[in-house]
Amino acid sequence: MSQFAVVFPGQGSQSIGMQAALFDAFDIVRDTYTEASDTLGVDFAALRDRGPEADINATENTQPLLLTAGVAVWRAYLEAGGKPPAFMAGHSLGEYTALTNAGAFSFADALRIVRARGQFMQEAVPAGEGAMAVVLGLDDDSVRRVCAAVTDGDDLAAAVNFNAPGQVAIAGTRGAIERAIESAKENGARRAMLLPVSVPSHCALMQPAAERLADALGGVAIAAPGVPVINNVDVAVSADADAIRDALLRQLYSPVRWVETVASLAGHGVATLAEFGPGKVLTGLARRIDKSLGAECIDSPDTLSALAAREDT
Repeated sequence: MSQFAVVFPGQGSQSIGMQAALFDAFDIVRDTYTEASDTLGVDFAALRDRGPEADINATENTQPLLLTAGVAVWRAYLEAGGKPPAFMAGHSLGEYTALTNAGAFSFADALRIVRARGQFMQEAVPAGEGAMAVVLGLDDDSVRRVCAAVTDGDDLAAAVNFNAPGQVAIAGTRGAIERAIESAKENGARRAMLLPVSVPSHCALMQPAAERLADALGGVAIAAPGVPVINNVDVAVSADADAIRDALLRQLYSPVRWVETVASLAGHGVATLAEFGPGKVLTGLARRIDKSLGAECIDSPDTLSALAAREDT
């Protein structure tokens, strides 16, 4: 049997009505949403089903909602007889989902942590002062040079999400990001455009959020993961609680090295990536990063059952 890995998406994969087929088919999925609602006092099932869009996209709601989605499908997979993967990984917020499903965090603790994380991130930069954009068609070093050229002290732009070859997200102050967009186009980018987010994730502007998150993470028990989790910031596996905390804190203001993460999984003998959670963002990125990898989104009872049966050999 070839090795497979499970990956979990980050912000941007949420949508009203997400996971409808899984929600309708599995009691354990509905129960997981109820558990999240009871823990945080937010009706996450209703938020998933009806929104409104402004609420589902509010960072302090989006983060626990996506964590819940990833935990729900993982639990349903195990209940269907699925076997643990060789590795797990998650994109930004998805790293918390991976660690929770690997047994490092309790679900309740993870919910509280990611909600606080979302609040700290939103409060670190006043609304309207930060921005993110995506640059398509430039190599990584070219994007870094563009960002360096438009940065002036605290008025900064930085390459923050290395998602696929020729697809890099940048973050920083709104003025610097707007200048970077124009510069990227002048330097041959196929496309460069603002993203519909107000939080400039994974850049130095998130340092204040990391300082506040340190206190929250310090009060949470972290166990050694039962499945190796490759982190975003070092593209490495940590089993020590302090090392996991440190990587999660640095993740807030450091780039997401997703291309390297997928390459690392392939280098460890992984042949297939299964995306657990709403949307197909990571499935699409994996196919662009390494065409030899199989990639699929587990977003329906049929795909979940098929994966559980295929790996149970």
